[in-house]
Amino acid sequence: MTNKTLSALKRLNLAGAAVVIAFGFAGAPVHAQDATATQPQIQNQAPSRLSEGQLQQLVAPIALYPDPLLTQVLMASTYPLEIVEAARWSHDNPGVTGAALQGAMQGQSWDPSVKSLAAVPQTLQMMSDKLDWTQQLGDAFLAQQQDVMTAVQTLRAEAQATGNLQSNAQQRVTSEPVPADIATPSRQQAIVIEPVDPDVYYVPVYDPAVAYGPWEYPAYPPFYWSPPGFVASNVVSFAAGVAVGAAIWGGCDWWHSNVIINVNRFNMFNHTDITNNVWVHNPAHRGNAPYHDAAVAERFGRGNTLAAREALSNRIDGNRLNLPREADRRFDDAGEAARAMDAAKRVPDLTRSGIPGIAPREMNREATPPRNPKRPMAEPRPEFSRPRAETFRPAPRSFGREDGFEDRFGGGRHRL
Repeated sequence: MTNKTLSALKRLNLAGAAVVIAFGFAGAPVHAQDATATQPQIQNQAPSRLSEGQLQQLVAPIALYPDPLLTQVLMASTYPLEIVEAARWSHDNPGVTGAALQGAMQGQSWDPSVKSLAAVPQTLQMMSDKLDWTQQLGDAFLAQQQDVMTAVQTLRAEAQATGNLQSNAQQRVTSEPVPADIATPSRQQAIVIEPVDPDVYYVPVYDPAVAYGPWEYPAYPPFYWSPPGFVASNVVSFAAGVAVGAAIWGGCDWWHSNVIINVNRFNMFNHTDITNNVWVHNPAHRGNAPYHDAAVAERFGRGNTLAAREALSNRIDGNRLNLPREADRRFDDAGEAARAMDAAKRVPDLTRSGIPGIAPREMNREATPPRNPKRPMAEPRPEFSRPRAETFRPAPRSFGREDGFEDRFGGGRHRL
């Protein structure tokens, strides 16, 4: 197969992911979108807050993760298209770790939270396999950050009560008392999970329907994901340890519902020199994935424009990729490929993977999708087949707004 054909097929795969993310929300039919617009399509639904059961359904698969890894997942879930790209890169580069991984990430245009997960490929694979869930988790986190973090604490308390959350050789479980500045606390403690070694992470593997005791919301059952070939040895088991170095830099301020940045680790891994330590979503990395809530779109939608991406690229080192040009080319080509896919009525070969629009290796290699003749063809990237993903489709809903960030650790907000 020629390089041009391979590159065109790759853009068609990415376009399929964009279609799933834009129109697959809550089980809606998939239709192609024009990705050449400078701002993502916004679905201006009336604000509607998720229920406690819906939020617990979303966070159940990750609530028992160590705090730093949990926050990396929450941040990265707000950039679903970049998750797909990073998972493919990770699959194609399994031997790149440590200092080599840190260097390789300097050449990628993804958000720092997405880059960090390249050090934990198991988690990145889950997020890509469960793409619907990833987007819905990110949308919920942007709209109801405090409620999402409260749901995590509720589930941790239930797991602890059943004896399925405790300190061991892989993790340390402690309780954080109510700080003096919280006048009316909603609970008496915050349960903190940390790795025993901050540079080595053991990702817990568990069935949420069992780990938390009897599931209280049968209308919203959580999914269970296990790495291929993994054999559980307990209700909560652990995958092999992964050396992450400074890649994992997130943290939780549970009492103020903030995601905190360890600036020393962040700067070391990303070759930066930031000083502010409260995370804020950066819409320049959202791509053409729409915000499904009107309030969230109002806050972030205007920032997801060509001008915003240009401003972002001005802060990127000269030796890194030019994000606006790459993003424009990527989504221009993705939009044209998506329209071609829609015209072809999504032929069966493009849906065998279980995620509509993402083609497995068995697809017709001779088919050459149309491309934008004004754009140069990108270098080909090896593709890989993805196992059939279990569909995760909670009840349709839209999201409300979240409380603002409060920086009690010094410095202002920093948009990554």
